[in-house]
Amino acid sequence: MSYCDFVLNKPTNDLHRIYHDEHYGTPILDDNELFGRLILEINQAGLSWDLMLKKEANFRKAYSDFDILTVANYSEEAFFRLLNDAGIVRNRLKINAVIYNAKEIVKIQKDFTTFHYWLNSRNLKTKEEWVRLFKKKFKFVGGEIVGEFLMSIGILEGAHSQTCFRYKELKK
Repeated sequence: MSYCDFVLNKPTNDLHRIYHDEHYGTPILDDNELFGRLILEINQAGLSWDLMLKKEANFRKAYSDFDILTVANYSEEAFFRLLNDAGIVRNRLKINAVIYNAKEIVKIQKDFTTFHYWLNSRNLKTKEEWVRLFKKKFKFVGGEIVGEFLMSIGILEGAHSQTCFRYKELKK
C-alpha cells in the first residue's frame, strides 16, 4: 500500500498515521465536528500538528465537545477558564477567535441550515477565494489555516498524494 511521504515511515499506532488513514481529507458532515477541526487548525498556528493531535481530547473537553451553540454563548468566566486550562493552547487571541467564530457559525446556520451546507454550497475553486471569504466572516483565519482546514475536510485538493491509497479511496 502506498502512502503520502509525511507518514511513509510512521508506525501504524502513530497519531499522524492514524489521522492520515482515518481523517485527513475526509468530508465531515457534522457541524460540531467541522467546528472542532477549525478550532484545531486555528490553535495549530505557530505550533505543530503533532501537538494538536495529542491535545485533541483536551480541546474537545475544554470547548464543550465542540458544541457550537454552547461555545457561542460562553461567558467571560468561560473565557478565563480556557485561558487557564493547561490542557489546551492558552492564547487569548485564539480563544477569542474560537468564541467569535462560533457566533458566526450560529448566524450561518440560521441562514443556511448548516455550516456544512454553507461550506459545500460555495462555488469557490481556489484557496485564495476561500481565504477571502473566511477573512470576511471569521477571525484568526489566514491562508495556511483556511487551506489546511479545507483540505482536511475534503473541500480543497491536496490532502493526499495521487499515489496514496487514501487519495484513491476518497476519489470514489
